[in-house]
Amino acid sequence: MKRKRILYLGLITIVMILGICSRKYGGYLPGIISEYSGDILWALMVYLGFGFLFSKSPIRYIALISLIFSWGIEISQLYQGKLINVIRQTTLGALVLGRGFLFSDLVCYTIGILIGV
Repeated sequence: MKRKRILYLGLITIVMILGICSRKYGGYLPGIISEYSGDILWALMVYLGFGFLFSKSPIRYIALISLIFSWGIEISQLYQGKLINVIRQTTLGALVLGRGFLFSDLVCYTIGILIGV
């Protein structure tokens, strides 16, 4: 089933704005939402990004690729090498690669991708 890329691009933009707002205004949100919304939105954005790139692929394939990618990034945080940690200290590096492994992030990523599906 071919998906409309313009729709996915619009949704990615909305999710990015929501993610930025969840960081900036997190203090006004209930604790659990403030704590986990960024990770859930990040995974949703990953899912939408792969949906945009592979618009002709089945949804289950997009979900699986998104889950492997998200979990792979999180598991890679178990490695704390000097160079990768320098990259993680930058804003972009922290947003893409994260800083440290948390099991709760795996749960959040799964939830974010399921929301996308």
